[in-house]
Amino acid sequence: MKRSEFLKLMGLTAVGAAFAPSILANGKSDNVQHIDAQIKDLKATVDRPVTFLVLGAGNRGNVYAGYAKRYPDCMKIVGVADINRLRLENMSEDHNVPQENRFTDWKEALARPKMADAIVLSLPDNLHYEPCMKALEMGYHILLEKPIAPTEKECTDIRDLALKKKAIVGVCHVLRYAPYFIALKQIIDSGEIGQLISIQHLEPIQYAHMAHSFVRGNWHNSRETTPIILAKSCHDLDIIRWLVGSPCKSIAAYGSLTYFKRENMPKGAAERCIDNCPYESECPYSALDIYIKKRQHIYAFDLPKERSRQDDAIRQVLRTTNYGRCVFQMDNDQCDHYVTSMEFQNGVTANFSMEAFMAKGGRRTRIMATRGEIEGDMSAFTVTDFRSGKKRVWDAKVEEVKTYVGHGHGGGDLCLVRDFINAVGNNDPGYLSSPIEVSVESHIMGFMAEKSRLSNRKASI
Repeated sequence: MKRSEFLKLMGLTAVGAAFAPSILANGKSDNVQHIDAQIKDLKATVDRPVTFLVLGAGNRGNVYAGYAKRYPDCMKIVGVADINRLRLENMSEDHNVPQENRFTDWKEALARPKMADAIVLSLPDNLHYEPCMKALEMGYHILLEKPIAPTEKECTDIRDLALKKKAIVGVCHVLRYAPYFIALKQIIDSGEIGQLISIQHLEPIQYAHMAHSFVRGNWHNSRETTPIILAKSCHDLDIIRWLVGSPCKSIAAYGSLTYFKRENMPKGAAERCIDNCPYESECPYSALDIYIKKRQHIYAFDLPKERSRQDDAIRQVLRTTNYGRCVFQMDNDQCDHYVTSMEFQNGVTANFSMEAFMAKGGRRTRIMATRGEIEGDMSAFTVTDFRSGKKRVWDAKVEEVKTYVGHGHGGGDLCLVRDFINAVGNNDPGYLSSPIEVSVESHIMGFMAEKSRLSNRKASI
């Protein structure tokens, strides 16, 4: 092997050597240095507000539309559609949407002539395809909540029409936009840890989140929405693919619904937690404990703004909807544990594990390369150099940056909106790292993973 080839393999090329010092700030000890966090401002750079029609005024729709409250000179909500009148009115009033642009159905909104530059499409998974195709035909740009659509064909149809219409379609793979993952990607691409060999990635869904979303909630049935590997973890397949920097060659998946089934129901359990269930006081999945005592995940409920009235409203939800039902007595079919192994065209391998039965959420990642490794938990990561043993730490307190306070996925939610607005406002899709043609790839990985799991065979991509 030539010396130049050896230096390239070891990550000691000029690119890697020059990049490493530029990102490091002075450390607090001789053996640990702190990586300088270069966190971009959240404000878009546009000449006028980009106008939006929001289809779906639920949690995710409100997250993205919330950018307009912070930066009204960058984003303006001019229309809202939602079948739920309370959500429709709440969002419309928040953004001063005129009555004539408040719609109780997406079809009603798209029956009108084009009224905005772009659409936030945050309807339920099974309602993505038809409105997305219609909006593209009308000339809208689209900020599209993931997953793109429930089937591979629908995903590729949307991609093909978007490319034909030259529409900017940004898929909400928000992890790509979080400062944490951007810094992680920069370290890998710089070559300072050598050649990337393998990745281990874990998504702890967390026990209460699993019960809320995938046992009781909107995504409890894969046939009505999408398999959990897409509904929850196309984020993760996408971020792995992005970090690797090469198409996936083959994938194998294993997993099942093991626990949340009727045969595991304690004898005599009530149909609803609120109906004096004899096991309620000890069950970690108690709806009373999760929603009333701990007040977790109540963003999914349409509650009165007055805190004094909320407990009664939550109890009514638990009496009348799936959110109050026993987790062993639902018609759910989503896997509660899922393991996926991948091989990429550049020879890199990756393992991904999605786990319901964990106390703490927050993705955790290990990167293995020829000169060093990286280990992180989505709030901080540590780079370890094999030869010197020195450690470099990225631990930026993103939540302490004023404009990032209170926003999900490590700031990725609003960073995505900023970049989408920049793309539309400047007619330059290059602002986005998750355009439709890129994001389809990780969705196909998800469809193939599910095919592998169901057939018990490795799937080629």
